[in-house]
Amino acid sequence: MHPLVGAALLVVAVAGLPYAAFLALYALYRPSGSAVEKDPEYEPTVSVVLPTYDEERIVEGKLERLCDLDYPMDRVEIVVVDSSDDATPDRVRAFFADREAPELTLIEEEERRGVASAVNDAIRAADGEVVFRTDCDAELAPDVLREAVATLADDRVDAVTGRQADVIGDSDVERDYRDMLARIQSLETRLDSAFIAHGPCFAFRREAFAPIPPDTIADDTSIAVAIRRAGGRVVMDPALRFAESGVSAFGARRKRKDRRALGLVQALVRNRDMLGRYGKYGRAVLPFNWWFMIVSPWLAVLAAALSTAAALSVAGLPGLALPAVGAAAFWLGQRDLLGPLQPLHAVVDAQVSLLVGAVQLVTGDVSGTWEIDRESREAFE
Repeated sequence: MHPLVGAALLVVAVAGLPYAAFLALYALYRPSGSAVEKDPEYEPTVSVVLPTYDEERIVEGKLERLCDLDYPMDRVEIVVVDSSDDATPDRVRAFFADREAPELTLIEEEERRGVASAVNDAIRAADGEVVFRTDCDAELAPDVLREAVATLADDRVDAVTGRQADVIGDSDVERDYRDMLARIQSLETRLDSAFIAHGPCFAFRREAFAPIPPDTIADDTSIAVAIRRAGGRVVMDPALRFAESGVSAFGARRKRKDRRALGLVQALVRNRDMLGRYGKYGRAVLPFNWWFMIVSPWLAVLAAALSTAAALSVAGLPGLALPAVGAAAFWLGQRDLLGPLQPLHAVVDAQVSLLVGAVQLVTGDVSGTWEIDRESREAFE
């Protein structure tokens, strides 16, 4: 065997070890059903936190759907924190003008500072016992509030996030990635506490919240990590169902996924002192996420470089066919054209975004604000 081929295979084997361990743990724990003791009669007051930025075309529909949720609206307040340049706050005020419930708290920011600052301000103003964080461009199941508070009735749980049950639009890349993530979160919930929380569907006890740094990218996951750091527990409950848009042009979708990845890498790096501590969270949950999100992408680059070098060494210029095939497969995968190999592409696609996120973090290309993907919002108009 050519030495470079052997080296490439060794790197691939090393990179794959944590995934094999995950599959073994998943088979051992067999996550299914609820990992908590729910109380369907529990009805605390709820503050629904909704950050908005130039949402005038979709905010009324979002508010209408929130008011239609299966929960006593006299026990709900909606906290909108807005930094728009359009008529979003006017639409919000008009929507609540003749409504007695739910109660509205509208915070109008003088300048756009980013979602982390918006969420901090909203939760400071919230009165509910439970905070439910969501976004304008997300659909929630009618029973999502009931399921969320029923889960939080278990005093061993301080926060709960949901499962993306559907992708609005035609995107197998997003669908496969979310299915993979749900399996990971199910295992993490069984082991200790879930790492990732989903901003469109995330509930927690207000008393468990601690303000997050204003330059935080992934406010949802950063809140979840802070809750675990304080001794709390975050679970993923598949009964909390939501849907996000997966429709947008290739470039816009790439930017959105890269930004998500940047936020997750940022959260891991900022909380690196938790590795090895906090029970199975620091000994299993965080190490796996570190490997998948920070170590594995660089190993993938190394394996690709070694494989290309080996192909060139063995076959000369025709060896360039190997990276060409890889690039073609990635191009097809981005367009949902890989057939049965499409789920594998979801892993590769995530690794690419995580690599981009790591580079952005190292180079300091980090901001709490970003350009809104308008096309993904068209599905909600």
